[in-house]
Amino acid sequence: MKAKKGKISVMMGNVVAANVARLCRPEVVACYPITPQSEVAETMSGFVADGSLDAEIVEVEGENSAMNVCLAASVAGARTFTATSSYGLVYMYDAIMQASGYRAPVVMINVNRETPGIHAVSSGQQDMIATRDAGWVQIIVENNQEIADQLIMCYRLAEDYDIQLPVMLNYDGYYLSYLNEEVEIPEQSDVDAFLAPLKNQPQRPRIIPGAATGCGTHGMEMGYVEARYKHWAAMDRAKKKVDEIDQQFADYFGRSYGGQIEEYRMNDAEIAILASGSAAGTAKTVVDTKREEGIKVGLVKQRLFRPFPEERLIAALKGKKAVGVIDRSVGFGWKYGPMCTELKAIAPSIGNVPILSYIDGLANLDITIPHIGRVVDEVNAAAKGNAYQAVTWIPME
Repeated sequence: MKAKKGKISVMMGNVVAANVARLCRPEVVACYPITPQSEVAETMSGFVADGSLDAEIVEVEGENSAMNVCLAASVAGARTFTATSSYGLVYMYDAIMQASGYRAPVVMINVNRETPGIHAVSSGQQDMIATRDAGWVQIIVENNQEIADQLIMCYRLAEDYDIQLPVMLNYDGYYLSYLNEEVEIPEQSDVDAFLAPLKNQPQRPRIIPGAATGCGTHGMEMGYVEARYKHWAAMDRAKKKVDEIDQQFADYFGRSYGGQIEEYRMNDAEIAILASGSAAGTAKTVVDTKREEGIKVGLVKQRLFRPFPEERLIAALKGKKAVGVIDRSVGFGWKYGPMCTELKAIAPSIGNVPILSYIDGLANLDITIPHIGRVVDEVNAAAKGNAYQAVTWIPME
């Protein structure tokens, strides 16, 4: 059985996120508007007001309250939704740690934006990087259609009985949040059908009014260790589950994104570029151009950031002569970009080839075709044995 053809519309990324969140039928919504996420919260509020979404909406005084509302509602058994960005994600940090510790399957949109330090109302993935060890599954998407499709898959992942973890869907602020693109919005009945298997799974015990329950970890001793271990194990299981859900989505809706990673022209590639988010689309254009010049380059788009897709990356990059990694964030205290640092941790399994780190696209700066073209040329030169620079801040040169 296949899904029906959805309605084709031209929408901003934020409006896409809100429209598809509505189709997933959250029962409790708690959002606080913050640039460049605000339209998500505002549009969801409008859906509740006009009756097109049957949900309890809580108009909170800040992001910390938004996450605590979603946490409480989730452990009580409700499907929840929230969205944030930058300062908002930082402000709810203690609550997102609580949500993951309680294994609450909250689904949250994070519209990537630079974080405090130097005030920057501009794009960048530093907010996501700052929360990478909070225990959430984190997924990064490239375009507005992927926002729509991945959001549906996020609920299948978060609420799966074998996972039961909060999931954060990340997309680039400004580049996608305000970008109008053609998007196919699925029919309500088809989203219902794709999420229906969750109703047939046994669910973990939740808070039940009148029934005894226990919360908190003070004095748990080995119970705390067991809870942490099970959380870690669920994160590890999520990798395979992401691939499975992507395939199920492809079978039903006809669109696939590769699961944990997407490979583009990698079959015969001699060198590879690793990128994420909206920059991956630009990188595909550069790969095509460089192929015409005779350079056998391929692209690996990292979609799953947490848990780290170690096995899939090893399989994709093993045997390549050199790899260039484009980071849209900074790894303070370490000279490489954050994604490059993590890739270097598995370098022996790839083959100890040159791995070049590139930092680009911070604040208001774009990751352009010339920039990525330079990355390809330098990685190709390194693959031939030429001297190379380990870390390059492209805007500074």
